[in-house]
Amino acid sequence: MKLNNMIASRTELILSELLEGTSAAFSASVRQEGLRRSLRIWFADLNEREGPVAELRPFGLKGHQVKLYFGNFAAAVIEQINKAPKEDLQLAQALVSSIRNDAKVEIAGQAVTDWRIFDGSFQITATIRDLEEPHADATLAATCREVIVPIMGAMAELIGYDVISPSAEEQEGIYEGAVLRSLVSRRERNPRNRLLCMRIHGERCVACGMEPKLRYGSAGAVIEVHHLQPLGTLGKPRAYDPRIDLVPLCPTCHRAAHTKRPLPYTPDELSYLMEAHD
Repeated sequence: MKLNNMIASRTELILSELLEGTSAAFSASVRQEGLRRSLRIWFADLNEREGPVAELRPFGLKGHQVKLYFGNFAAAVIEQINKAPKEDLQLAQALVSSIRNDAKVEIAGQAVTDWRIFDGSFQITATIRDLEEPHADATLAATCREVIVPIMGAMAELIGYDVISPSAEEQEGIYEGAVLRSLVSRRERNPRNRLLCMRIHGERCVACGMEPKLRYGSAGAVIEVHHLQPLGTLGKPRAYDPRIDLVPLCPTCHRAAHTKRPLPYTPDELSYLMEAHD
């Protein structure tokens, strides 16, 4: 019962991790099934019966299980998902593939690396066994961050959620580098691309190899995302692919890269410079 109660009482913690990890707002409710409780999570602007739902539940005595499925009235959302561009589908698949390695991931009737959502029967199940402290806040937060975030992030990508609303000229996709008018003109960065970059590439600097969180602990989540083609060099907005256009750099390497102008040092050039001066 301890794990059941812990999942139910940590709703705010889980929703906070989801907001930080996907930039989308979620709602949640506790579901009681006999002696077991689970937490159902869905996009805040959709009724839980009208879209994808992630359900977090205990698995045995020392495990967690996350199941993604669609509500009974999700036909409109599934139709929208089926119209998603190929690039969005590939990014969604990459996100699901980034689920933590010790989780057993199953997609009903499909391969984990090459799946599509055809109808409401689509399901993803991710099971984690033998957790040392399954009821601890840190363990639940890790399950959310490393399992639920990539699953719901993939759904957000397919549905088209983003914290930046595209203009009429940008309806073919979410773009970076758009010049927006406020008090001054500024190049706008797409937060979802940053989140996808971190999920796909991890939080290790590709130039020096440092992973700040391992060195500084809870104070070390200071990895930055580097645009291989700087936004300032764009003649017009274009779509950025986080898999090939963005890389994680530590703050020192990121600043060093931009000491070369107009085009910054590449990660390989930075690595060469560090080796030459080591």
